[in-house]
Amino acid sequence: MPKPLTWLAVRITAGVTLVVVSFGYAFTGVHTDVLIGAGCGIAIGTGVGLRGRSLGGPWTGILIGSMVGITAVFAAGGLSGDRWGLIIPTTLALAVGLVSGIRGPSLVGYRDLGRETFIMSVLLALGLLPYVLVTSFRTLVIPIVILIQPLLLAPWTALMVGFLSRRREGWQDARPSRLLVLGAVATLVVMGVLFASEVNGPAVVVVLIAAGVLAVLLVALPAGAFLLGHAVITWLQPRLQVYARLADYLRVMWVPIGGFAVGYLTIIALFAGFYGTLERFRPGSFAGAGTGITDWLTFAFFTALGQDFATVAPVSVAARVLVGVHLIFSAGWALVLFAAVMSSIRPKLDRIAQRLGDESHD
Repeated sequence: MPKPLTWLAVRITAGVTLVVVSFGYAFTGVHTDVLIGAGCGIAIGTGVGLRGRSLGGPWTGILIGSMVGITAVFAAGGLSGDRWGLIIPTTLALAVGLVSGIRGPSLVGYRDLGRETFIMSVLLALGLLPYVLVTSFRTLVIPIVILIQPLLLAPWTALMVGFLSRRREGWQDARPSRLLVLGAVATLVVMGVLFASEVNGPAVVVVLIAAGVLAVLLVALPAGAFLLGHAVITWLQPRLQVYARLADYLRVMWVPIGGFAVGYLTIIALFAGFYGTLERFRPGSFAGAGTGITDWLTFAFFTALGQDFATVAPVSVAARVLVGVHLIFSAGWALVLFAAVMSSIRPKLDRIAQRLGDESHD
């Protein structure tokens, strides 16, 4: 893989991991549930980002991967026991809906959607592979079933999302191919047999229960996930272009922002020393004062922001004067540096605005 693609994959992986793992541990404390979401999000996000890198660079992959990963975490953490009948169909349909919304005009038939659905199913299986490798199963059959289930569901998912998309402008295929229909029917039969084998009772009751479960897990929830994913990404896509334009401005302002941060932190460190020295030689100048530099750095940081610190407060006149001088220095540094930076980078910002305006007109 060429170096630019490797770097793109690394950025997408890092972004998806940061979003999904932090959400996962906030929602569920189970490591394997977080691993399921992170694996699915990284695999699909990276795959989509590398295939459509001209459609938005890493942001597209990070967005799609994060949405898929969060959905997988939610499904995995919200259920216990045999939950793959919900996780895999819903996650696969959502991924196809997001890709369909991104690629839009290029997907105009059952064949196109079938190809994209198969690619998403392969990526989803790859995303579940880390979970399978780190989990101990009683038999080898269970991990095999988990990994092949996305591929097994691909024909049915493609047929369903094609049926939901066939009235879209530009749609070309009047009817799906026989192979796709046979694959979808085979999926229903296999899944129906698997669900029916877990239900005990009269044959009529078993059939009705299996049909109801299939209607929910293979029709209602995946269809809703596909439509939601397509609608959300269609609405978000033009608005995310703002971030691509913002990156141009941030590249120009990166050095001034760093200079401001260095100066601001220097003022905080300097006055932290002043506060500690005053308390050392005039004990009682601050109420609730500690003895370590960490307390003074924290107090100086909150003072620079104009906020009261919870445990330390100035009491003596000298302490209040010192806090006032600190606030003046902090505000003055922000105002002076802002004015200097804006005057120095104004020509570069004007050139960026002119270039973006010319591109929008084209």
